[in-house]
Parts: sequence; structure tokens; C-alpha cells
Amino acid sequence: MGSERKPARRVAGTWKRTAGLLAAAMVLLAPGTGTAVAEGAGLTRASAVHAADAAGEPSIAVPYRVDELWRRGITGQGATVAVLVSFGDPGMEKFMADYDEQYALPPADIRRVEPLGKPPSCTDPGVNTENCLAWVSESRLDVAMVHSLAPGARIVIAASPVDETQGDSGMPEMMRTLDHLTRHRLADVVSMSFGSVEENFNSPDSMRRYGRTLARARAAGITLVASSGDHGASGPLRDDPALHHPRRVVAWPASDPRVTAVGGSLLHVDPQGHRTSPDTLWPKSGAGHSSVFPRPPWQHSVAGTGSVSGRSLPDITMQGAAGTSQSAPLFAGVLALAVQLHHGPLGDINPALYRLGAAGPEAGIVDVTQGANSYADVPGFTAGDGFDTASGWGTVDVPRFVRALALAVT
Repeated sequence: MGSERKPARRVAGTWKRTAGLLAAAMVLLAPGTGTAVAEGAGLTRASAVHAADAAGEPSIAVPYRVDELWRRGITGQGATVAVLVSFGDPGMEKFMADYDEQYALPPADIRRVEPLGKPPSCTDPGVNTENCLAWVSESRLDVAMVHSLAPGARIVIAASPVDETQGDSGMPEMMRTLDHLTRHRLADVVSMSFGSVEENFNSPDSMRRYGRTLARARAAGITLVASSGDHGASGPLRDDPALHHPRRVVAWPASDPRVTAVGGSLLHVDPQGHRTSPDTLWPKSGAGHSSVFPRPPWQHSVAGTGSVSGRSLPDITMQGAAGTSQSAPLFAGVLALAVQLHHGPLGDINPALYRLGAAGPEAGIVDVTQGANSYADVPGFTAGDGFDTASGWGTVDVPRFVRALALAVT
């Protein structure tokens, strides 16, 4: 990475704001391209659909082949996925009722948990309305993605009343909300579509302190997944998120080894939603090496991390046309299917994931070999054969991966 510090460069938007605006546009897959097509500014569509609607629009269920599991009754029934957010969305039930009706999904089983008090309205005095509305769309994206792959799973919206931005701002409240889920055994899987660059915290000790919350969740058997970030090899500055770090950085909590870090890849599909070519790396997918957490034991045997000593992320990727805020809840939905097949919580899946990665396609691991995540003037990482920093193990063939993971976890 080098010791020279270049001047910070201005970029458009923050990670959360970018994810929120993309979610607000509710992108659809562009057949054959894997890119995002904005359908409008209203919150009327989600980027993933169940099968195909009356207009024949492709479903994210099709390229991931989850229907093979659904036909066997594996829909996530009995599993609970919590999405950890700020504010949440008071209109979620109406949004999902419309979503389910439009795409012939069963009604979503949605519960709310607000242990720190009822979140404010986006129009309340003192509330940053833009950020609050971004969290509304983030919440809708998270719930829709989980439900699209695991329609039988219960989804808990665990909402903090404080806006999580960059660094320590809002993070203590997020961790207290997660602690509530742990103490009351309210989730098998927790999806976190947020993060902050490691260098934006007051000190590394902040992340280690918050990490105790992650450790308690892991000890309780909860599987933690987090989006790897939407600024490629860089990330926004704390004091001016419109600027990015002039060097390679990664984000926490995805950088914590107790979390499965999910990056973004791009599906390439035909008008029916079937893959036409292998997935490629989403160019803005966060990837790199932690400056705080050393390489965990389950990464010691992989060759694609080079000579660096820090934890490499992501571990896996999922569709990220709407950012890695889409990728993490999609993977959480996959895990809900595995929870049902396993007949119980999976716990920390990372050791098992890396064993399956070495097994390759037989275990449902599909390599991502094309794409890079350079961002502005910050050189990124390139996807290649086998495990690599850019895409981790690649992506998943859901039916094979779910069966293999359910057997591999201890």
C-alpha cells in the first residue's frame, strides 16, 4: 500500500447514501448485461423478483436456481433473519404486501424490534431527512432481498433510532440493538448492510470494543453477514464523505473475522432470467485487507491473499447491481435456506465456507474470474482463478451450496 499519502479526492455521495438512492430507484436486472436499469424514483419495485411477473420481468430467483429447493419445501421455513438498520420503515408491511402480490410470493412474516425506543419520523425536527429516507429504502431493499430467496423465513427489522454514518457515529446504538437480538435469541442470521472505513473510527480499539458484541452473537450461534462496501478499494472519509481515502482501505464490520463479508458480483441473464455467461465482479465492490484484524486461521491456506497479514475480504459475492447492500441480504436469504435444511442455526460459517471453497463447484462454489475494483485513483484488486482478494471464493450455486453448507457446519 505504501506510505505516501495522496490528497483526498471528491466523489459523489456516501456509501449509505449511494445504496439508499439505488434502493429508492429499485433497479431491475438488465438482461444480458448484469447492469442496473433504474425504473424510477418511486419505491414501487424491488431489484429482485420472485418468478416472473405479468410483464415477464426476470427474477433473481431464476439465476440462483432457488426454485429447486422450494420444490422440496426448502423455503427458509423456521429460520429467522434479522436486518440491522437505522430508523427502519413504518410503511414496510404495505410495501411488502404490494411486492408479494405483484410477484406471487407468500406474505412476508415481518416482525419489528426497537429495543432503544421508537425511531423518529424522517420529518421530525433534528432528523437528517435525506439520510433517514435512505435508510427507509435500505430497509426495504434488505427485506425484499431476503424474502426473494427465502420466502418462508421470518424477517426481523431490528432498528436503531440513531443514524449510523461514518466512524463511531451511531455504531454504539447499532451494537446495542444487535446485543438485544443476541440476548433474546431473536435471529439465526443477522444481515448488516452498513459499514465504516476502519480508519474512520476514533481508534482500532473502537472496533475491538464493538467486536465484543459480535463475539457474543457468534457465541449464541448467530451467523453474521455484512456488505463489503461500495467504493471499490477505497472508502469515504469520516469528516467529508464526499471525499474518498487516497489509498486502499476496507470497512468494518465486514473486516471483522467473526463476520462473513459479502461483496458484489454481476449476473448476466437472458430475458427469462437464465445466466448467459459467468458472473463478473461489480466494479465498486469493496475488497482489500484489514489493517486492524490479522488473517484468521481459516484464511491461512488460501493462496489469493498474497503476502499481506491482514484479514482479506470479501469471503463471497452475490448480485450487487444495487450495491453490496443488495448482496448481503441476498446471502442472508441463502443462509436461511441452509438453516432450515440443517434443522437449526449455522453459527460462524467462515471455517466451513473456506473448506467448501477449496472443494469448488461440487460444493456449490462458483469462481468469479473477471473484473477489478479500482476506484478513482486508488488501484484495486483483480478477480482471477480460485480465491482472490477481489471476490473471495466467487459466488454460489445456491442448491448445491445450501446442501453442502448444511452438512459442513458443526
